Amino acid sequence: MALINYLTRIQFDFGALGMLAEELKELNVTRPLVVTDEGIVAAGVLDKVREKLPSAIWSAVFDQTPANPTEAAVKQALEVYQNQECDGIVAVGGGSPIDLAKGVALLATHPEPLSQYAFILGGAPRITVPSAPLAAVPTTAGTGSEVGRAALLTLDDGRKLGFIGPHIIPDVAICDPELTLGLPPYLTAATGMDALTHCIEVFLSPRINPPADAIALDGAGRAMRNIERATTEGSDRDARWQMMMASLQGGMGFQKGLGAVHAMSHPLGGLAEPVLHHGTLNAVILPAVLRFNADSCDDKYQRLAAAMNLSPETDLASTIEDLNRRLGLPASLREIGVSDDVVPGMVEGALADHSNATNPRPTSTEDYQALFAAAMG
Repeated sequence: MALINYLTRIQFDFGALGMLAEELKELNVTRPLVVTDEGIVAAGVLDKVREKLPSAIWSAVFDQTPANPTEAAVKQALEVYQNQECDGIVAVGGGSPIDLAKGVALLATHPEPLSQYAFILGGAPRITVPSAPLAAVPTTAGTGSEVGRAALLTLDDGRKLGFIGPHIIPDVAICDPELTLGLPPYLTAATGMDALTHCIEVFLSPRINPPADAIALDGAGRAMRNIERATTEGSDRDARWQMMMASLQGGMGFQKGLGAVHAMSHPLGGLAEPVLHHGTLNAVILPAVLRFNADSCDDKYQRLAAAMNLSPETDLASTIEDLNRRLGLPASLREIGVSDDVVPGMVEGALADHSNATNPRPTSTEDYQALFAAAMG
């Protein structure tokens, strides 16, 4: 028996930001908390959002989202939400502000502690009523969190865990590629590889969901055809549109689950030092996992190659390594500051991560030790 669910409301195209006020009215939100980060404020993106909203409903801003959102930041933002008597949330930014906003929306309607709702701790059934109304405005083309049913949050004890369920999906996603035109080349590349990795892992997941497979294949093709152009020609509107669509498609496919790439990148993203970018981690780890899974995916590698306009005999792992190199992304975890002494804890984290269950090839402690060794370089 295959259970298939889809998903949420999406406004997508250049100029979609102009729909935000109308969408908040649909949600009966009159005093939103805007959750973002300092980079979004400094880049002037928050001003663009403010321009699209009547001054009467601009109530509060929380702009202290860390690079990897934390339980502590969720509590800080929740305090602002409650003190300002907010009745909804607008998340503006990449995956970090959107995931943080999901945590705030959850605790606005559910009692603390946050940890009790973590998926691997049996928390999904405890998310019993809808979270506070949430509109997500992505400013990168990578995470797909604007349509994802999960939030990745680092708890006070250092564990980076997934909070998953239908009540966590934003009520509306406002996807305006215009907001990505100023994204620097490195972040364009790293977030773009995040989108590509999502599409690949969704497609390779062994769960049965043909609609998600079709979406993921289409998204992988869009990402592969456009990521280099978006990175080197950041003002190319079509490339930016295509990458935002690929990102959205990756997020729509999360219903199928992900795999070992994310099982490894999630605990790495929970490290206090060094602070590691999720998309960069996925780009670095993906080749090793593709080699590991190669004999466990039937004809899926050939179907991926076809979707990405590659020959059927293409070595996907080597292709991704070459792509990373052309994009100027690092080749190993060691290159971005990961040290050997943290690897044992990362192996434990990968085995416990919710994405491990949907890797196409079962993984053991020894497997993850070998995968981390390969990714370390």
